[in-house]
Order: sequence, then structure tokens, then C-alpha cells
Amino acid sequence: MNRRISWTLVAAGLVATVTAAVAQSRSSGPSLTDLEHPNSKAMGYAPASRLSTELRQTMVAQGSMALENPQGIIGWYGYENDIPSPDNPAVPQMVPTAATPVEAQKTEPDKNTYLVLKDQKGPDRDYDYGTHFLFQGHELAATVAGEKQGYITRINLDADTAHRVTLMATRDTAGKTIATIDGSTWDPFAKRLLFTTESAANPTYAATATYPSEVEDVSGALGRGGYEGIQNDSRGNLWIVEDIGGPNKQGTTARQPNSYVYRYVPNEPGDLHNGKLQVLQVMNAGHPVTFESQATLLAPDQVALRTYGQSFDTRWVTIHDTAVQGSAPFNANVAAKAAQGTPFKRPENGVFRPGTGFREFYFDETGDTNATSPENGDPETGAGGAGGWTSLFKVVQRDPSADQGTLSLFYRGNKAHAGFDNVQFLSRDQLLAVEDAGDTLHTQRKALDSGYVFDVTIDYSSGAQPIRWLAEGRDPSATLDSAFGGTGKNDGDNEITGVHVSDGDPSIHGILGAKIPKVWRDGWRWFWSQQHGDNPAWEVLPASRGEKD
Repeated sequence: MNRRISWTLVAAGLVATVTAAVAQSRSSGPSLTDLEHPNSKAMGYAPASRLSTELRQTMVAQGSMALENPQGIIGWYGYENDIPSPDNPAVPQMVPTAATPVEAQKTEPDKNTYLVLKDQKGPDRDYDYGTHFLFQGHELAATVAGEKQGYITRINLDADTAHRVTLMATRDTAGKTIATIDGSTWDPFAKRLLFTTESAANPTYAATATYPSEVEDVSGALGRGGYEGIQNDSRGNLWIVEDIGGPNKQGTTARQPNSYVYRYVPNEPGDLHNGKLQVLQVMNAGHPVTFESQATLLAPDQVALRTYGQSFDTRWVTIHDTAVQGSAPFNANVAAKAAQGTPFKRPENGVFRPGTGFREFYFDETGDTNATSPENGDPETGAGGAGGWTSLFKVVQRDPSADQGTLSLFYRGNKAHAGFDNVQFLSRDQLLAVEDAGDTLHTQRKALDSGYVFDVTIDYSSGAQPIRWLAEGRDPSATLDSAFGGTGKNDGDNEITGVHVSDGDPSIHGILGAKIPKVWRDGWRWFWSQQHGDNPAWEVLPASRGEKD
């Protein structure tokens, strides 16, 4: 039986200043049909993605699309030419053949940041690039002379194919090669794109949105860590979630929580050089939940945090202050651990619930992505587990700059809903969450990844489950990578990432969480990236009447 879920959308500006408008402007949003099953994983099977019947999607870029301004081996949206074609060294070998079973490096364009900007330029001085842009960093890169060749791209959504994707930068302002990138956001206070690198050894970047982009290392203030998701609040603070896998517990596939949630508090909004970095600390029964307190299998602290119906006090602990420690880059993970911050099982993304004045923050943890983890709990409900499948948490504070708050479990994953990666609000109450379960778990459950929508007004402890809006497929390129180990360097099955809903407003009023999303109205658009394989970027659109019929 198909299930449907309806949206109530609210139009508002920054809730902190226009709270009264929220209750006065309500309108209906989309109603989505639940896809009952994911796509199957089977050897040699490359199924197409399926979406709720009310949806369709259009490709806005693909990995094999040539950049309008190539530079060295960087000449395509999702490939580098480290392995030239035997027939033409000017182009990469994008798929293996029987004669030459190798392939070029796939770069995996990652998180999307959508902006509507005027007067943007590009390498073609005579071309009108339009006003609608989608920015990405690239998560993988080939190594040349010992350095990964990372880069930043801009999809020009109004442009023709020849100008569709612009290479924005390959080096920072110090002349160093850009590291591979995971997360991104727009900081309207600093008027900079912010990029995270998911590595304590690599910088955190601030980049101009103008061409060519000026990219600066700002990890002297923001720190370096396994940073992924990064998000502004209305006070100019930056909330960052980290993805660093911990050590295996007692020789099992369960991993010790080792990833922290951070908040950067600038001295002034937009100051990316002077401020404090803080770590979230969660208290349980009067003591902090720490790396050490979650070291044993099914540690009581770890189980407690992932139990429905409980609420835990939180506080922010300062781990670096530029006024005291200076502005040299530092390892945030090490500092967080020393300060008894609370680590989680690989958080990857976090977002503010619209209409709450930035008082509610939701984040996921990916978990162990292995059906054999002893910390998974029940395969149907996750009961008795400790975050092995996946989890969604909610942090509530009286305001975004408050030093204290509470944390509670919003959703506990199970075998069918596991490995959550990106989260994004589609409306005031509906939260998108997409899977990156990985080839191991795909094989174990014989199913590929899915995208879901949660209603945050529902109590999921009673057994309710989210709506599946996307059953991701697997393109032939990813199918080959999965079967043959990506020729030793490229990932396998396709992954869902970069889910993004925004109206592109670059002002402080456009911070995600400030306005109630009204997808497909008033300029609101919905994107996601199908990483690995052919690396397409998609825009989700409403299906026409004929398509729904």
C-alpha cells in the first residue's frame, strides 16, 4: 500500500526577527508517495533510480562533461586525466577495457551550495553566465608530485554545455594545491564559500564566489578535523560536524565513536581569523560522555544517548581561542578529545530546523555501515543497539549562541534505514536524509541506497518509519567499479550526497534555516549528487500531470 505525506510550509524571514509572521502565512506543499522497496543490488545489474511518482529529475552536470577552462590533468567535471586514453592522450580513459583494465581518477563532486548571484564572470569575457550557480568541492583526486590535485567547480545553471562547468580554483592564496574537499556552505557574513576537507591534516577553506576564486586557509581559527557538514546560524556562528572513524572494538566491526560536533564563534560575524572553537559536550548522570566512556562494546553511555525518550544536558566547551593560542592551524579532534567533548559514530551533516530561530539543530551519524556490527541492535528496530545502523539527533538551545542546551535521539536506524549521510530540511517539518551505506552493507542487505523524508513532529519511537522518496540506482560505470574494485582507486556503488534545498539568497536572510523552504516556489530548488560512477548532479522537479498519470 502506498503511503503519502503532506507538507505544511511557512513563509518567513529570519525567525529571530519576524517570528510573528510564521503563524500568519501557511500554504500546502508537495505530497509524496512512498517507494516501498529500494533498488536491488545484484552482480552486473545497473538499475535506474526511481523517485516518488510526484517527482522527476533532470541532470545539471555529469562527470564526463568537459570544463570550459581545463588546467593540466583537471579538464572534466568528475574526472582527471591521470590515465590517458591509449588512442588519444589528450582525453582520459573513463572506463576500463579488456585491453587496458584501468581508468582515470573519478573526483566525486560532493556537497552542493546553490547561490543566485549577479554579474558573475568566467574565463569567457564575452559570455553571459547568468545568475544561478551551484558550487562544489571534489572529494577525490589524482596525486601528482606527491600532492592531491583537488579543485573547486561552479555549475552555471543558465549556461550552454560549453560554459556549463567552470573550474574556479586549483590552488589557494599561498600557492598550495587545494586538498580534496567534502562539505561546503555559504557564509553571508564573510561573503565566502566555506569548504571542509574531512582530514585533520588538511586545511579548512574560505573562498570567494567570484571567478577566479581566491581560496584561503582559515584553519588557524576554525581548526582542522574530519570536518564534513558546515552550517551558519543567525549569529554568525559556524556549526561543524566531523566524520572520523574510531578504532574497532575488541576485534569486531563496531567502531568507537571518534567524531565531534563543533561550533566556531567568531569575534565578529564574518571573522574567519579571530574567534573560539568549541566542542559539544553531552552529560549523562552527572558526567560527560567521552571517547573513553564509549570504549567498550555497548558502553552504557553510548547506549543511553541512542535510547528513545531520554534527554541529556549539553554544553559548549572552548578548545581553541585565537586570542590565547594564536592562529597556527591545529588538530581539532585531538583538542576535542582532551577537553572531554562527546564523540559520535561519524556524523556527516547537520542543519537547523526552519522556523525555530536557529534553536533546533538536527544531525546524523552514519554508524558502522556493516550488518555484523554488534552495536547495531535489532535489525528491524535498532533496539538494544548503540548507533551501529545510524542515528538522527536533535540539539535544542534557547538561542544559537547559548552555552547550554539538550540533546535527544530523534530516530534510531535499522537494517533497512542505515548509513545516513546528508540531511536537509525540505519544509518546516520535513527532514530529508539520504544513505551512504557502502558496498559492504549493500551486499549484506542486497539493496542499494535510498533517500528518505522524516516528519519531525512524529514520534518515531512507536515504530513509524520515514517515506522513501528516492531509490537510488547504479550506473554501469559504478557497477563495473563495484565488481572490479574500481581498478584500485575509484569507489564502487553509487552514493547519494549533496542533497540541498535552497532559494539561493546570498544575504543573511538566506541562511539555511532562516526561511521556511517552499520548494519549486519563489525560487526554491532541490538538488542532489549521485557520487561515484558517472558522478551526475541532479535537480529534483515536480512531475507534470502527464508523468504522474
